[in-house]
Amino acid sequence: MPFLIVAVVFVGLLCTLDLVLSLGVIKRLREHTDLLSALNGRASLAAGEEVGEFTAVTVDGVAVSRAGLADDTLVGFFSPGCAACKEQLPKFVAYARALPGGRARVLAAVVGDPKRTAAMVAELAPVAQVVSEAPNGEVGSAFRIAAFPVFLTVSARGGGARVVSDARVDLEHLPSAVL
Repeated sequence: MPFLIVAVVFVGLLCTLDLVLSLGVIKRLREHTDLLSALNGRASLAAGEEVGEFTAVTVDGVAVSRAGLADDTLVGFFSPGCAACKEQLPKFVAYARALPGGRARVLAAVVGDPKRTAAMVAELAPVAQVVSEAPNGEVGSAFRIAAFPVFLTVSARGGGARVVSDARVDLEHLPSAVL
């Protein structure tokens, strides 16, 4: 009989410990969810915000700048260490290929060590003006990039300013102009 009492007390204590640990994990997950929710809407500039000044050189040796962005330019940011970037890259390439205006209306920034970004750059080069830059580079800073991947469109506003016209480009649906 004493063995049964000890076993029941032990199981009760074990269940209590499990409950306390589970509540701690749930609390931590809620904190992470709140942090991710706050970041989700702010991975870059929001729609209507002005793009910062930047000047960069593409992998082809062509200079690009904020002033040189055409109306309705598709802009994408990638990083080789990002699993979502690798998943979205073929969709971005297909979307960019379908855009009227070709490479002149697509800018892609690949952020990271040039040795690690080479494969992404090679895949993007046929359909986009590609800038390879270090973290916190000029293009990423101009768009206030805080996470990867980011896809948006930029349009001209009076006075020559460039603003984000769409901060969440849906790569699943190709541009309607070519469908």
